[in-house]
Amino acid sequence: MRMPAVSIGVCAYNEMRNITRCLGSIVPQKLHGYELAEVIVVSSGSTDGTDAVVRDYAESEPLVRLVPQPRREGKNSAVNLFMSQAVGDILVLVNADNVLAEGALQKLLEPFNDPQVGIVGGRPVPVNPRDTVPGFAVNMLWDMHHRLSLLHPKIGELIAFRNIRVQLPTDLQSDEDIIRMEVEKLGLRSAYSPEAIVQNKGPATVKDFIKQRTRVNIGEGYMHRKFSYDIPTQDLRLLFPALLDLLKDGASSPHLMAAAVLMEAFCRAYARLYVALDKGDKMMWSPVDSTKNLSN
Repeated sequence: MRMPAVSIGVCAYNEMRNITRCLGSIVPQKLHGYELAEVIVVSSGSTDGTDAVVRDYAESEPLVRLVPQPRREGKNSAVNLFMSQAVGDILVLVNADNVLAEGALQKLLEPFNDPQVGIVGGRPVPVNPRDTVPGFAVNMLWDMHHRLSLLHPKIGELIAFRNIRVQLPTDLQSDEDIIRMEVEKLGLRSAYSPEAIVQNKGPATVKDFIKQRTRVNIGEGYMHRKFSYDIPTQDLRLLFPALLDLLKDGASSPHLMAAAVLMEAFCRAYARLYVALDKGDKMMWSPVDSTKNLSN
């Protein structure tokens, strides 16, 4: 019996500093019951040497292949290009500035042993220190993401899904949520794999935190506006139990927590107004610079 083939897509824009570390966390992953067929790096209009770094890496690692886009056209366009090239039965998306923990890929794929599972999300774990306002806020949000996902899977940062030949609208963001919506339309369910850990870097400044969280909330708002599709992290019935669970486990630093809650509340309020005025989702946002160095 043939093992399911897996294609991994890494979408990159000016990720010369991070792409080698990212690929170095993907290629050595050991799989059982699945076969890693390819790692496709879609570099969208990169001007910093990303393409050259990937080409050099691919010379010694035949699984890796560069697919350049002449212009930056937004992540959904890059994901569409990856999906059009991928040969796998299961597709995986890894952010170019993230790093997979050892064994994470196997844990991400294991839920597909159930034929009713169509999409799986991993667990993002930020490297930000907890002793600053933005660092605490980043850790708190991803901790709540984890706790909420245990109740109702929220797909993001690291995802795997069955190759259903979907194409994403390129005038929107929220690629993971759109894929999840299309998968669920086929009667398949979502799953969360908390042991599939991916390290990421959240915003290191208050300004960058507000910038990133506002645009995330705008994207999720447009998912509801255009498709009447609700994102779990926008559901207070799920958010409150996750927050109470966090508090019960002894979350410290009440002043930092209060600051984090206020910043997120501001981002959500601004995003709701933005969507209500229908100012338009964006296919392409400017990078949040302080998230782009996982080692700092």
